Amino acid sequence: MSRSTWKRVGAAAAAAVLLGGLVAAGPAQASSGNNSVKDVTKAVTLAGVLRHLVAFQAIAKLSGDTRASGTPGYKRSADYVSTLMRAAGYKVTRQPFTFNFCTENGSSFAQTAPTPTTYVDQTDYDVLDCSGSGTATGTVVPVDLQLTTPNTSTSGCEAADFVNVTGRIALLQRGGCPFGQKAANAEAAGAIGVVIMNQGDTTAPDRQELFLGTLGSPVGIPAIGISYPQGVAFAGTAGLTLTITTDTVADVRETENVIAESRYGNPDEVVMSGAHLDSVPEGPGINDNGTGSAGILETALQMRNQKTTNKLRFAWWGAEEANLVGSTFYVNSLTEEEHAKIALYLNFDMIGSPNYTFGVYDGDDSAATGAGPGPAGSAQIEAVFQKFFAGRGQATAASDFTGRSDYGPFIGTGIPAGGLFTGAEVEKTADDVTKWGGVAGAAYDPCYHQACDSFTPERDGADKALYAQLRKAYKNKLVGNINTFALDTNADAIATAVATFAKDTSSIPPRPAAIAAARAAAPTQNTHGDWLN
Repeated sequence: MSRSTWKRVGAAAAAAVLLGGLVAAGPAQASSGNNSVKDVTKAVTLAGVLRHLVAFQAIAKLSGDTRASGTPGYKRSADYVSTLMRAAGYKVTRQPFTFNFCTENGSSFAQTAPTPTTYVDQTDYDVLDCSGSGTATGTVVPVDLQLTTPNTSTSGCEAADFVNVTGRIALLQRGGCPFGQKAANAEAAGAIGVVIMNQGDTTAPDRQELFLGTLGSPVGIPAIGISYPQGVAFAGTAGLTLTITTDTVADVRETENVIAESRYGNPDEVVMSGAHLDSVPEGPGINDNGTGSAGILETALQMRNQKTTNKLRFAWWGAEEANLVGSTFYVNSLTEEEHAKIALYLNFDMIGSPNYTFGVYDGDDSAATGAGPGPAGSAQIEAVFQKFFAGRGQATAASDFTGRSDYGPFIGTGIPAGGLFTGAEVEKTADDVTKWGGVAGAAYDPCYHQACDSFTPERDGADKALYAQLRKAYKNKLVGNINTFALDTNADAIATAVATFAKDTSSIPPRPAAIAAARAAAPTQNTHGDWLN
C-alpha cells in the first residue's frame, strides 16, 4: 500500500472517533447489484478493512491504550460497530453480561535454592490470568506429573492429587481439566503458590513451549505458567525453592456482545459469523482481534443490500480474552429452537499476523493431530476456504480445533464451524517460510498479547531488528503489527465464505434431533484443558 493511500485510509477512519466521542464513518458504497460471490469478494477491500483498524487504534488511544472488555475502550469499540451496523440497516442487539476482569501490573519469578536464578517474564514464565496477588516463597512439590510418553496428565484435577503441599509451591502439569480447577484445588490443599508446566504430550511447540493461559476465575495465590522442559528440570531438582511475586487485579465487571442480523433471508437458516472485539488489557489488540472484527464488519457492510437466501448474523464477542465468556454466554442463552436455526458458524480470530500462516480450521481432522473433527458440516466449511486459497495459489495449514477461540461453544453444542487463523505465539518453521515467507524462529505474531499489537509496534516495545527483518522479508507489506497481504487475502476469504453460504447451505447436513442431548453433555473445555487466549 502506498504512503498516500495509507494516509487517506487513516484520515477517513480516524474521523470515526472525535474528542472522545464516537462519530461513525459512513460505510463504503456497495452496489445492490453485487449479488454474486465474486462481486461481494471484490467489494471487500483492504482499504475498507484498514479504516476500521485505524478506528480501533484511535479508540484505544483515547482509552488508556486498551480495548479490553470492562474498559472504556471496549465500550467505544462496541459503539463503533453498533453505529455502523445500524446505519447499514442491520438489526443490532447489545447483549450484556458480567465476567471476571483480571489483569496484571507486574511480577517476578526466581529460584532461590539450590541455584539462585532470576527468570524473565514472557520468556521463561507467564502470570496466568486471574492469578492471585502477593509473594510466595517455598519449597516445590511436584503433583502427579506424567513425564514419560504419552504424558496423559491429569495433574491437579483431583483433590487427592495433593499431598504435603501446605505452605509450599505446587508444581502442576497441563492436561485433563482447566487451569483454574488445578489452581483452585492447590489453594484448597494449602499451597501458597502454583506453577503449571506445559504438558509435553506431543513434540509440537504449543505442547512444549511457554504458554499463555487463564484461570477463568480468580484464585487467592500467585499462579504462573512455564514450558514443559523447564517443568521437567524443576521436577528433577532436589531441594528446589522458588519465589513468585505477582501484582494483579481481579474483579467482576459488565461487558457485552454485539449481535447484528440482516433484514433479508430465511430466519430458519442462519449463517453466523463472529470475531471477538476485545483486546487484552496490555494493548490495543490491532491484530488480536481487531483484524477479525474489522474483516467481518467490512463484509457485513458490503452485504447490507443483499437479498440473501439465508439470514446473516454477525457477532462481535466480549470477554473472549477472559475465557470465551461472551460467546459461551450467547450459546448458553439460546433456546433449542434458536440453536437449531443456526446452520453454521464462521470464526475469525487473528487474520493479519505479521509473520503469518494461512491457517484454516481442520473441520475433517485431515491432519489427524490434536482435537478431532468438528461437528458434521465442518468439513464442508473447510472445503469452501480450501477452494478459495487454492484459487489464489496459496498454501494452507490445518488449524486444530483446540478450543482456544469462540468456535468452542458452537462446536461443543453440535453446530458446524470453520474459519481462519494466521497464528499467535508459536514460532514459524523453515518449512513455513517456504510456503508463506517471513522469518523462521520468530512467532507468527511477535506482539501477541502485548502492548506492541498496535500500529506502532516498535514504539510500543517490539523488537526493532525483528520487525525490520519482517518488513524486508515481506517487501514492506507490514503496516504496524499487520501483514497487509495476509489481511487482504483473508478478508476476501471471509467475504467468499459468507456470500457462498448466504446463498446456499445445502452442503451442510441437517443436525440430528438429539442435539439437545449433545448440548446438555457438552464439555466446557477440550480434553487438553485448553483455556488459552
